[in-house]
Amino acid sequence: KNNAKAMEKELVTCSLQEKENTPIDRRQIFHIPQHKALETKVIVVLGKAGMGKSILVQKICQDWSNGEFSQFEFVFWFDCNQISLSEEQYSLKELLLEFFVKPQEGSKEIFEYILKNPDKVLLIFDGFKGLHDHENFSRCSASQPEKDLCSIKELLSGLIQRKILNGCTLLFTARPKDRLYQYMSKVDKTIEIVGFSPQQRDLYITKYFEESPYCDSALKLIKECEYLFSHCYSPVMCKFVCFLCETVLEMGEKSLPSTLTEVFLKFFQQKIMFMQTDVTTTQNQESLATLARVAWCLGEKHQSAMKSNHIPSEEVKEFALKYGFFLPFAFPRHSDSEEEEFGSTFSDFVVQNFLCALHLLLAEELKDKNLTKYLSFLSKKKKPYNWLDVMPRFLAGLMFLQDNPYFCSLSNEDPKQSTKKQKTLLKCIRRLQINTLCPERLLELLRCVYETQNNYLLQHVALRLEPALSFLGIVLAPPDVHVLHSILKRSRKEFSLDLRSSSIDVQGLQALVSLRNVTSFRASLSDTVRLWKSLKQTKDYELLKATTEKFVLDPFKVKTMKDISDLSNLVEVQRKMMNCMQEASGCTNYQIPAIRNLRKLEFALGPACGLQGLLKLVKILAAFPSLQHLDLDALSENGIGDEGAKSLSEVFPTLTSLETLNLSQNKITDLGAEKLATALPSLSSLKTLSLYNNNICDFGAENLAKVLPAMTSLRVLDVQYNKITGVGAQQLTDSLQKCPHIKNLVMWNPTIPFGVLEHLHQLDSRISM
Repeated sequence: KNNAKAMEKELVTCSLQEKENTPIDRRQIFHIPQHKALETKVIVVLGKAGMGKSILVQKICQDWSNGEFSQFEFVFWFDCNQISLSEEQYSLKELLLEFFVKPQEGSKEIFEYILKNPDKVLLIFDGFKGLHDHENFSRCSASQPEKDLCSIKELLSGLIQRKILNGCTLLFTARPKDRLYQYMSKVDKTIEIVGFSPQQRDLYITKYFEESPYCDSALKLIKECEYLFSHCYSPVMCKFVCFLCETVLEMGEKSLPSTLTEVFLKFFQQKIMFMQTDVTTTQNQESLATLARVAWCLGEKHQSAMKSNHIPSEEVKEFALKYGFFLPFAFPRHSDSEEEEFGSTFSDFVVQNFLCALHLLLAEELKDKNLTKYLSFLSKKKKPYNWLDVMPRFLAGLMFLQDNPYFCSLSNEDPKQSTKKQKTLLKCIRRLQINTLCPERLLELLRCVYETQNNYLLQHVALRLEPALSFLGIVLAPPDVHVLHSILKRSRKEFSLDLRSSSIDVQGLQALVSLRNVTSFRASLSDTVRLWKSLKQTKDYELLKATTEKFVLDPFKVKTMKDISDLSNLVEVQRKMMNCMQEASGCTNYQIPAIRNLRKLEFALGPACGLQGLLKLVKILAAFPSLQHLDLDALSENGIGDEGAKSLSEVFPTLTSLETLNLSQNKITDLGAEKLATALPSLSSLKTLSLYNNNICDFGAENLAKVLPAMTSLRVLDVQYNKITGVGAQQLTDSLQKCPHIKNLVMWNPTIPFGVLEHLHQLDSRISM
């Protein structure tokens, strides 16, 4: 438990705020600068289900077989969903040379070579969640790796802990929400796949229909259905949308379904029900219901694979394999005489999600009221059904599509039952206190309601949204942006949006902030700057002006070097765009309101980057004319020192609105205090100055005392926890007599005798004990 907490603390310390969407070449995946030689490299590739993680590792294997990645002489690829089913125990040798591939001869020599040259070995574990309970297993040291038998989970744990085959390279793929934190200290590199770019999306669709007679009309038809097109950022969803588009065009239809649920209803109907008799229809309906139950049982365990002998019947297995819902695989054998064992895995996560929703809807044992607990936004669980993340949307959509002819062809449910389920959902959402939902659950509510396409529900939710909507830190994929945009449009309220750290793309950001009833927004500076540059390039000056006036920056906290770079870019954008904005606004001296109105700036880079970051920050401070509060006090201590104090003091004359300056815990000595004191009188509006917990001695106190009478706006001075003695304290007290404007001097220092401080307090009650 304590280890887990320690790792969580490490995750907070090693913030991912500086991550950016940057395309990298596959060859860069294994490049880890400054890595210790002869030590295991651990690389994690994150990505939501369907983003192409498995395709990536297959491509790596293919490239290796064609001569790329020559640093590896051996590459072993394991599907965690499959190997997690094995209850056998294996030695490391068996895992590598029997589970993955069995050499015809020379196994012993090959394994000995692997043990002597671990740096030439790449082990790929695809779908790390398949071993989600591995942390409960003991670490296997495998002192005799050729003989020692361990479970696969123990072997994997030993590899990560560098107890086995130390020096090899481990590549894991996992979903972003999977529990990786317990091994985060072991990870050398993390990469996240975020899906297709707009250009890649168009290219995929074009290539899909390259040899089709519908090549010209397919992309146009898909783009006309904006919601489905937004889903095409996901490679697997793009594949399904293309398949459906092809089917629709072949049937002579002119439009695509409007929701994801309808897409998969039609997909299943086309797969199963084409050219069949009434008898096979009934059989297929029964097989589909059984398969849906299997999908749910596996999904509850966070699994997508099972041993073939566990499938309820041969008919169901044949049905699933025939229509491509299952893919078969074989387990390794310890010996040639051992009978071969097979397993089956769902062909795709979204197919399993849809079947899970279908099961919940058709299961006779589930009452109508029990259905709603499987909707994430209503669930009492802290992290409800994240593994089956699309299932709740399908469930809500199916509740309102049970009179759909495609649904009727898949089930024989009584229409009266479907009406009851609709009423149950309507009742639950009417009672729901939408303003109490956290951002993640609110977004899930919007997704589910959108899938119903029920006008009453859409309007009900739109009218009950809070004016201030925060999606801070919540990933907003293109479909989420489409849903949010369509629901906001239905409301007459004015909204303020917080879209920081949401990974929203430029098109999505533009769509949301262009809404008339979105009156203000916060977003990552880099995203905002990209949007403005895009609008400037297209010469849409009217929208450019509107979005700059809606953008809010105050208060701003600098937590990474990237934040300072982004802030500098924002100031630079203002300079470059001045001319075009002057034309659009008619002003002669146009300023971006967010820059003009920034009042509070917090600085928390810590000791590693504190001074470096401040030296960059002071170059642009003059660009913020309304800055009132500059806070350089951080829990991790910025440690700007005397050099930082000197650099900051040089820009004091430009900070005419500054009222609060907090320089606490920054390792400032007498030298820095002297530089500050010289420039402090130029801060004409300064009311509060804190130099708490620095290294200022009597000489620094003397310099501060000299300038106090000239600081006519100052009301509070805090110099406690420094190294000031009674001598420096007396000088400050004497100066205080000439400063009737100062209300409080906080001066307790461990180096000032208590009696001296008490005496000074009696002389002037403004001195705090």
